Amino acid sequence: MKAVILTLFLTLSSVSMTAQEKSRLTIGGYGEAVMTRNFYSQSFNRYKTPENYANDPSHGRFDLPHICLNIGYNFGKGWTLGTEIEFEHGGNGTAVEIEAEEAGEYEAEVEKGGEVNVEQFWINKAFRGGLFNIKAGEIVVPVGYSNAYHEPNQFFTVYRPEGEATIMPNTWHQIGLSLWGRVKNWRYEAQLLSGLNSESFTAEGFVHKGATSPYEFKVANNYAGALRIDNYSIKGLRIGLSGYYGYTFRNTLRTPGTKYDDVTGALGIVALDFSLNRWNWIVRGSIDYAHFSDADEISAYNQANWTHHKYQDGNPHHYSNIGSNAVAYAIEAGYNVFSQIPRIKDEKLYVFGRFEHYNTMASGTYASMYQYTKKYRYVLGLNYSPVKQVTIKGEYSYRFFKKPNNNGLDSDSPLYKQPYNNEPSISLGVTYTGWFL
Repeated sequence: MKAVILTLFLTLSSVSMTAQEKSRLTIGGYGEAVMTRNFYSQSFNRYKTPENYANDPSHGRFDLPHICLNIGYNFGKGWTLGTEIEFEHGGNGTAVEIEAEEAGEYEAEVEKGGEVNVEQFWINKAFRGGLFNIKAGEIVVPVGYSNAYHEPNQFFTVYRPEGEATIMPNTWHQIGLSLWGRVKNWRYEAQLLSGLNSESFTAEGFVHKGATSPYEFKVANNYAGALRIDNYSIKGLRIGLSGYYGYTFRNTLRTPGTKYDDVTGALGIVALDFSLNRWNWIVRGSIDYAHFSDADEISAYNQANWTHHKYQDGNPHHYSNIGSNAVAYAIEAGYNVFSQIPRIKDEKLYVFGRFEHYNTMASGTYASMYQYTKKYRYVLGLNYSPVKQVTIKGEYSYRFFKKPNNNGLDSDSPLYKQPYNNEPSISLGVTYTGWFL
């Protein structure tokens, strides 16, 4: 895949183009390089028996969360092309090797973890100077703040906003049709999409993995709709309202049988967000609420389906209960301290703070089994931009939990839950966002 992208880029660069043609071509992107030290256990069992992991040592990580290449072209007469290819966590790699220690046998190995995604690939037709547009292809689903505004210079934290990135797909993109435009101080967008797949929903991620497909195509037995409206009437302030609704059950290749005839897995999401950029302050906030119907029935179906097929190679789905509701809300604010130093004009230094709460099991039959999904987080940090396109980020994050509800159980009971260990960390990142051509 990397070779294909490099070949495409070199080909575009080497083709003889007129000045007018060059002005129609756009090349840009964004990326992040991050290092983190987590001062808590990295064991996957740390929430099941937290008392066993209270004194585990810290652990560190280096990562390339997102590296994206955007290529666009204006064909004229209102027709434009947009593409975005994303390498998550540096992309991936596999190789076939001859193992000397295994009698020269061929062996396929995973050389590197990560993902490569076509995040956007669309054709857009504009009418009446952009008042009305029709876009078709792989498009971003702008539900929630961090799906609509996911580039590194659109949030203060080193990683993307944690709550929204946990309960919803992020960045959420699907093949679909979009009707959008801007009228005075209003921007609107309505989308027709394939439904999410409830077989990929989980207790800890809610519907986060539901937009992906393990097949060479996206199953579209069910359809869904998304809507977003933004208002810019007040100088420096943007307020956005977005929503999603669609059925998620049966959006797979398996047939569940007549036992589940009345099950739809209807998913509804509503989100409100705002951003204020004025008086040397940037303030952003969001609140998201999601409701998932038939959670108990689909949880039982997923567990039975996984148990039946667990010994088959390549089973892509999950053995997990699912919540009926999920919620996330957040507020962050940063002040540009360089604004008070007259001789510094182009550089910016934001000192920021953030608070957020999210819960993928806000309610439902199984909520008491997953009390650790109810998380809170404080963040303090800095964003330094020596030039507009580059931002260096540093932060201290403190994720914490409220004491589990033990409903009067004796501490010797095997059902008694110990308080979860809080999860502080420090992170440093360097990011870029810009257009090269």
